[in-house]
Amino acid sequence: MVQLHDLKFTPFISEAEITLAIEQLALKINEDFRDEKPVFLGILNGAFLFAAELIKRFEGDCEVNFVKLSSYEGTGTTGNVDTLLGLTQSLENRTVIVIEDIVDTGNTLESIHRILKAEKVKEFKVVTLFYKPEAYKKPLPIDYIGMEIPNDFIVGYGLDYDGLGRNLTQVYKLKESSNMTNLVLFGPPGAGKGTQANILKESYQLKHISTGDVFRYNIKNQTELGNLAKSYMDKGQLVPDEVTINMLNAEVEKDINGNGFIFDGFPRTVAQAEALAELLDEKGTEVSAMIALEVDDEILVQRLLERGKTSGRPDDANEEVIRKRIRVYYEETAILKQFYLKQDKYYGVDGVGSVNEITQRLSEVIEKIKKKQ
Repeated sequence: MVQLHDLKFTPFISEAEITLAIEQLALKINEDFRDEKPVFLGILNGAFLFAAELIKRFEGDCEVNFVKLSSYEGTGTTGNVDTLLGLTQSLENRTVIVIEDIVDTGNTLESIHRILKAEKVKEFKVVTLFYKPEAYKKPLPIDYIGMEIPNDFIVGYGLDYDGLGRNLTQVYKLKESSNMTNLVLFGPPGAGKGTQANILKESYQLKHISTGDVFRYNIKNQTELGNLAKSYMDKGQLVPDEVTINMLNAEVEKDINGNGFIFDGFPRTVAQAEALAELLDEKGTEVSAMIALEVDDEILVQRLLERGKTSGRPDDANEEVIRKRIRVYYEETAILKQFYLKQDKYYGVDGVGSVNEITQRLSEVIEKIKKKQ
């Protein structure tokens, strides 16, 4: 996902798909004009990347010129097209290939048609990388089309939003407002994270994804990813992030149209946080916030020692082990706190009090997050 000015855009058309479309267009144009000497007329600013890639694939002699026209302001078209940069050579009796980045309303094509008619060209053809059939209502023919796309607002590969985005090597479309709330829930051992996760998932109809539970499920059911993870664990090695993120991806896919997710136990590193961001970006959503339950160390120690009397867990009964676990937690989360702070997505919540009191504090934060979305 990218943000340009005040708007967010999600991946739409990959660089590989664009390259394939250009190569197919070049094959057709070479077949039709290889033995002529056409003038390629690129329309600035949007067509500069497309024009360069198309022209370098032309196998015959050619000339190149550009005109600059403008029809966009922000995300909408004004309907008025002004010539900003004229031709620098005569096109009389020449074959002209007009290179457009995108054809939607067709206003630019009308102006080009008027210019070329006045220039008394022999003939002209229009080639466009992107074409929006839903938006195009003009009678002028479009001779070569790279790909048809829906009537979405897009940026990248020469297309911009108020001046930004032209340099992106793939195409992004305007992000639709998402109602998904995706929380990264953190808390040191004994903070009550598990209890609160169970309450919040019911209150907000979120899916709770615990990394530990996901690993246990995949290993127990001997899935391909589970077997792969076990092969590393049996050797005493850390499971690669790629395996973990693929497991999480499978869980996200199960409820991709839901209200959102609570991620518990992941990410643990900046690399994992970036991988999670990329995973959600591909789904058209993002991490809404990192929420950390904050509890004084001495309270945590006493809570865990008390829990150890009934939990049967040896790591809850040894104060030295408990303090080490708490220390490791802070070492792991300190850098992640900075990662999400820079995105204005970190929220610390007082984790001391009754279960209901802590739930109320968390709910207040979540409501604030939802209003920002």
